[in-house]
Amino acid sequence: MRRSHPAVERVEAALAAAGTPAEVVWFDEGAHTAAAAAAALDCPVGAIANSLVFTLDGEPVLVMTSGAHRVDTAFLGPLLGGRLKRADADAVKSATGQVIGGVAPVGHPAPLRTWVDTALAAFPVIWAAAGHAHTVFPTTFDDLVRLTGGTPTAVALD
Repeated sequence: MRRSHPAVERVEAALAAAGTPAEVVWFDEGAHTAAAAAAALDCPVGAIANSLVFTLDGEPVLVMTSGAHRVDTAFLGPLLGGRLKRADADAVKSATGQVIGGVAPVGHPAPLRTWVDTALAAFPVIWAAAGHAHTVFPTTFDDLVRLTGGTPTAVALD
């Protein structure tokens, strides 16, 4: 039986429209954290691409970051030319049409300016949420950058 959810269907449609239909993987249990998703997929936590919504001087933006580390807003904000703050749950839902824990890099009501953590390039396959906390899809760093129109960048000082 094929599982379905409106947000996941929007992600699948966005992937297909971009020419990269990916097989969405459904978990029996939710994977609300990178560590939980990595454990369920038996992959390194760094190969999980977290879709994090922030505000940059009040504008919602997306930062795709490796599950192996956190975004340093004091580092990244000035690099992007403004003040970067974590968006609250309502702002995330409004900007993406998805809820925290399942935010995908695509399938949003309108495109978000996006930055993609260069640490994700170390993995041949990365996994991103597919619009619901029980879903992920496989992709590559290059495809993630292309799909999101994102700019590769470091998200923290190493």
